[in-house]
Amino acid sequence: MADTGDIGVGSIIRFNGELMQITDYTHRTPGNLRAFYQAKMKNLKNGKQMENRFRSGELVDVVRVDYKMMQYIYPEGPFAVVMDTANYEQTHIPMELFGQAGKFLKEGMEVKISFEGDDVILAEAPTFVEAEITYAEPGVKGDTATNTLKPATIDTGGQIMVPLFFNVGDWVKIDTRTGDYVERIKK
Repeated sequence: MADTGDIGVGSIIRFNGELMQITDYTHRTPGNLRAFYQAKMKNLKNGKQMENRFRSGELVDVVRVDYKMMQYIYPEGPFAVVMDTANYEQTHIPMELFGQAGKFLKEGMEVKISFEGDDVILAEAPTFVEAEITYAEPGVKGDTATNTLKPATIDTGGQIMVPLFFNVGDWVKIDTRTGDYVERIKK
């Protein structure tokens, strides 16, 4: 057990019997009232968001989480198969743990997997990935005065929005947290 001063954004706690990750954590001291912590949390099983107030000094059940960098191998139905590069042991992880970043995974990528004991509780793709555009409608010549975007399919099969001047064969850098293109890459 830890108290409310020991946790912060990114901490994983057990709250009402569920595993929750702190997404926003603010210390508040309103006027003549006692100080408290306002926490926004995400349920790691179903993804639902919730808020709660914790009194200063209140005991909180902090979960011990082990992180391991593993190599993404291939998708298999609703699972992603990853391999521990130290002992070559393969693990099936539900693709939903990656969220929308799952559509940007490529063979051989290093992914961060979080375990509570032997149970996988979180999976994170790299923050930025490089991908080749495999399909995009041709842009209309001269239509570059506005910041207009068009859909494009990348080599992993995912879709992103790119500016009109991007064509098939161009390489882009993508932020996996938002799914937005960051910049064009020369290859």
